[in-house]
Amino acid sequence: MRTQRQVVDYALQRRALLAQVHAGRVGVMEVCDADPYLLQAAKFHGEPSGVTCPVCRKEPLTLVSWVFGDALKHASGSARAPEELDRMAAVFEEFNVHVVEVCRTCNWNHLVQSYVLGTGGLNERPSRRKTAAE
Repeated sequence: MRTQRQVVDYALQRRALLAQVHAGRVGVMEVCDADPYLLQAAKFHGEPSGVTCPVCRKEPLTLVSWVFGDALKHASGSARAPEELDRMAAVFEEFNVHVVEVCRTCNWNHLVQSYVLGTGGLNERPSRRKTAAE
C-alpha cells in the first residue's frame, strides 16, 4: 500500500486551459503536443483512466506516472507502472511521482497530480555508533 504525501492536484489549471482551448484563445495544436517518448510510455507503462479525452473525445485518457529523485539514480526521470510504484515505495526513502494524462489519439497531455512516495526513513536502522559524549 502506498502512502502519498505532499499531494498537489492540477485540476484547476487543467480546467482553465481547457476553457481557453474551447473558447478559441489557445490553439488545439498548442496543447496536443505530446512527446513521442510520453506516447511510448503511455503505451507500455500507462494505466487507462475512465475519463474521455477532453479535446478529441475519441478515446479514454491514459495515466502515466513519472518518478524523480536522487535516491533513484538512473531510474529517475522514467515512467513506471502502478505495481512498480508500490515496490519502489517500500524500498526508497523518498521520491517524487508526477502523473500525466495523455491521449494517444490526439496527443493531448497535461500534468494531473504530483506527490511524494517512499518509506520516509521508516526502514532505516538506528545507528549503533556512539558519540564521544556517550
